[in-house]
Amino acid sequence: MFNFKNKNNSTKNNLMSKLDKFNIHLNKSLKDFCPDVDFKIIDGREVLSVANDFSDNKWQFQKFQSFIFNNIAQTALSKKERDNIVDDSYSSLIKAAKKLRLIDKKNNDTDTEGSELAEILLYGIMHHHYKALPVVPKIFNKQNSNDNAKGADSVHIVLENENEFSIWYGEAKFYNSIEDTRLYEIVNSVLNIFSESAFDTENRILSNSNDLKSYLKDNSDLYDKIISILDTDSPIDYVKARLNVPILLLHVCNITSNQKENSDVYVNKLLEYQKERVQSFYQKLYNKAIKDNLKVKPIVNFDKIKFHFIFFPVPDKKTIISNFLTRAESLRTEI
Repeated sequence: MFNFKNKNNSTKNNLMSKLDKFNIHLNKSLKDFCPDVDFKIIDGREVLSVANDFSDNKWQFQKFQSFIFNNIAQTALSKKERDNIVDDSYSSLIKAAKKLRLIDKKNNDTDTEGSELAEILLYGIMHHHYKALPVVPKIFNKQNSNDNAKGADSVHIVLENENEFSIWYGEAKFYNSIEDTRLYEIVNSVLNIFSESAFDTENRILSNSNDLKSYLKDNSDLYDKIISILDTDSPIDYVKARLNVPILLLHVCNITSNQKENSDVYVNKLLEYQKERVQSFYQKLYNKAIKDNLKVKPIVNFDKIKFHFIFFPVPDKKTIISNFLTRAESLRTEI
C-alpha cells in the first residue's frame, strides 16, 4: 500500500500537489514506483498520476470540461491568432472551437473516439506541468495538413535552462480500457511516432514554427541551436538525445466510476492499479521497441529517449465526449 498520511493525518493536506485544479497523486520515476519488477527499467522513465476531484458524491465533470476549454486555444490557434485577440478570452474560445475537427461527429471509429479531446488535455498538462512553450498548436497544424494520421499527437519545446532545451513528441488517446489486450494498440501507436516519415514531419513542423522564433526572439543563439538540431540533414541522434515522449493514458476506470469522494483509500487503489498497468505497458513497449521483426524495426538508441507515462482516470467516456461536443458545437455557432 502507498502511505499518504502526513503528521496531521490529513488527506486534504496530502493532496495539495496540483496540476491547475486537478490532483497529482504521484510524480516519480518508474524505477521508484515499481522497485520490485522482474525486468530491468532503464533511466529516463517517469510516471505522473493526475486525477479529477469529487463534489457532492460526484466526479466533477464540469471542472474537467472547463480545463479542456480553458486550454483549447493553445492547441487550436497559432500565436499570431492568439495575440490578435487581445483581452477577449471568449472570442479566443469561439475561434479555437471553429478549428476543431470534431472527429467523433464524423465517424464511429472507437479507436479515434475522443482523440481530439485527449490532445487538448495533453496540451494542457504539457503547459501547466512541464512548462512547454505553446509553439506548435497541433490541431491548428492538422487543420492545415493533408496527412492527419501520421506523427505525434503532441509536439512541444521545453526550455530546460537559458541555453538548453528538450523536444517532446507525445501520444494522446481516450481509451475505454488499459488492460493488456488494449495496451498492444497503444504500444503500436507510440512506436508509429518513430517512423522515418513521421519523425521528419514533426521536426519540420517545429523548425518551421514562426511561434518558436517569436518566443525566442531574445535568445537567437538558442533558436539557431534548435533549428540546427531539427534540420533533416542533421543526425537523428541529436534529436533522440533530447527527446521526451509523454504518453497520456486517459481512460475509463472502474475504481473511479465506483467512487464518490476523494480519500486515501481511493488514491491507494488507484495507484496500485496504475502500478500494475505501467509495468505491463512498459515491458510491452520495451520488448517491441528493441526487437527486429517484419513489422517494426528496433528503435535505435531507445535508452536515450525519455518516456513519461501520464495516467488520467475518468468514470465515463460517453458523458465526457457528449459534453465536449455539445459545448464545442455551441461555440462554433457563435459569431
